Amino acid sequence: MKNALLYTFAFLATQFVAVFLVIGAYMLFAHGNPGDSLPPMWHIASMVTFSLAVIIVFMSTGWFKASRSYLRSHPWGVVSWSVIAALGAIVPSLVLQGLLPEWTGWAKEMAEESSEQLGALMQVPGGYMVVALLPPLVEEMVFRGCILKSLLQWKPERKWLMIALSALIFSVVHMNPAQMPHTLLIGLLLGWMYARTGSIVPGVAYHWANNTAAYVMFHVYHNPQTLQDIIGPGNSRLALALLFSLCILIPAIVQLNQRMRPSDADELSNSIS
Repeated sequence: MKNALLYTFAFLATQFVAVFLVIGAYMLFAHGNPGDSLPPMWHIASMVTFSLAVIIVFMSTGWFKASRSYLRSHPWGVVSWSVIAALGAIVPSLVLQGLLPEWTGWAKEMAEESSEQLGALMQVPGGYMVVALLPPLVEEMVFRGCILKSLLQWKPERKWLMIALSALIFSVVHMNPAQMPHTLLIGLLLGWMYARTGSIVPGVAYHWANNTAAYVMFHVYHNPQTLQDIIGPGNSRLALALLFSLCILIPAIVQLNQRMRPSDADELSNSIS
């Protein structure tokens, strides 16, 4: 458990240092004020700096060890079904999110600020990289490849409890209350895939598809705020969208359950399967 806390702290501390350095550069070279929100391009610079710093820290310390053993097993079916599952889970998670009470106070302000920052990032060059390319790799390295791995090694007999705990950490660290149901659901699915395979590859594919879908919908539907902005008003449309999505998600989960196998070279998989 202490390793999981260490990895979480290192992730957050690296983010803080990266943002601090970029804010300093913004003040020095762009003559910005300390209280200013970073312009989108500077925000992208902070996210790129943070992502690269996390990769360097976690790999140089040996906390995350890259291996090609899972790729050598040619898991292309698993990767494909991971992408399909991600697309099928979007509407159910948004429906769940819509059923929850609306946030108020500081939580609402935080959610609105996060949504504004995300929208600004998606409208500038480089936005796709920091929304859909870097986060899947970096977050899967940290939250599944390090945090969940350490939790599973700590309590291998309580696999689902450890998956749920890692998903909760993943959701809270995103610091966006409005997205917590979605990130918690994703965290559970990603944790299950990692526990079954011992590899972050399926999770990276799922994570990439989820974030790419959000990026595409933002541009196609011009920054939709609710599910109704995408599918239109009416309970019948909502029911059909949910049914269609479940017809994608459920077969994808079944296929993943049948196809996901650990690599023979993966010590973690051998210890928890």
